Amino acid sequence: MRVLVSGGAGFIGSNLCLALQRRGHEVTALDNLSPQIHGSDSPLFASIKDQVRFIHGDVRVREDWLRALEGQQVVVHLAAETGTGQSMYEIERYVDVNVRGTAVLLDILANKRHAGVERLVVASSRSIYGEGKYHCDRCGVVYPQARTSADMERGDFQVKCPVCGADAAVQATDEASKIHPSSVYGITKHNQEQMVLAVGQSLGIPAVAFRYQNVYGPGQSLSNPYTGILSIFSTRIRNGNEIVIFEDGKESRDFVYIDDVVRATVAGVERSHIEQEVFNVGSGVCTDVTTVARTLLSAYGADVPLRVSGNFRLGDIRHNFADLTRVQDRLGFVPQVDFDSGIRAFARWVQGQRVAGDDYQRSIDELKSKGLYR
Repeated sequence: MRVLVSGGAGFIGSNLCLALQRRGHEVTALDNLSPQIHGSDSPLFASIKDQVRFIHGDVRVREDWLRALEGQQVVVHLAAETGTGQSMYEIERYVDVNVRGTAVLLDILANKRHAGVERLVVASSRSIYGEGKYHCDRCGVVYPQARTSADMERGDFQVKCPVCGADAAVQATDEASKIHPSSVYGITKHNQEQMVLAVGQSLGIPAVAFRYQNVYGPGQSLSNPYTGILSIFSTRIRNGNEIVIFEDGKESRDFVYIDDVVRATVAGVERSHIEQEVFNVGSGVCTDVTTVARTLLSAYGADVPLRVSGNFRLGDIRHNFADLTRVQDRLGFVPQVDFDSGIRAFARWVQGQRVAGDDYQRSIDELKSKGLYR
């Protein structure tokens, strides 16, 4: 098939482009080569520029979409701004890129006789769930609201039952769970997902949304201080700087390796019987941030200080991990790379890269200036 990948020079996008090309598809990548995320001199762009058709363009520009869409059968829409914390103060930019950029695509499809597109795939995010699914001993399954700054300033980082106020225990979050994002980024990703599915339905174009967990692996940006805890910690370590862990270090995430994410997404492109569905894509395993930091220190053989600060960012969730039942049943997706193996592969790759500058403190200072870091 002829497949267009927006954000095709990014971390997920470049790996997906190459995988699709290897499977015999004719691939076009549309990307603005954002300096914050990768840039024109990145290895990701170098990996695709001579392998697939590349269009340097912006998803907010109608003419760029029109040029890229010509002759395409499938659109995989990955292009987005991705920093959760940054989204809370660069609100206009996140809405402009993520929401309006998607709207331009869908407006073209609605008014250009679908532009020949037969299938849509969009990257959603686990962030749309907010805190996700929990269990309270008194109240059963609950969907907690965002934690309060008053609790966290007292050092109480636990998620509370929204009914009785008791501490609640995290559960695997399934696709039927309540949607209540706690960041502007999460809101925009949910908006993308809703628009693609709704417009696809109205136009008779099969559409699939993937709610990715925390994607990591060789090739991810080491210079973006706004997103990617593994990259941020790795850059700190390689610059000899201490690792600062927020809250009490017990907050956790579901880390899913890039190869697994690509396999799931390829299945979404190729399985023609899948229509207007959403899928979690993750490892299905919770890993706390302190474990992440110590695993990285061991992988690099490094000895830099590790400090649990007790500070926190407003809008951060405590825990989230994916229930993979639906994606296993419908797409046959089972993650193949466990966290320890993935981290070793990631660390080997990092050690072969030049040491990136450490802009972490600048990102924290920005959050502090906006009142989002305590």
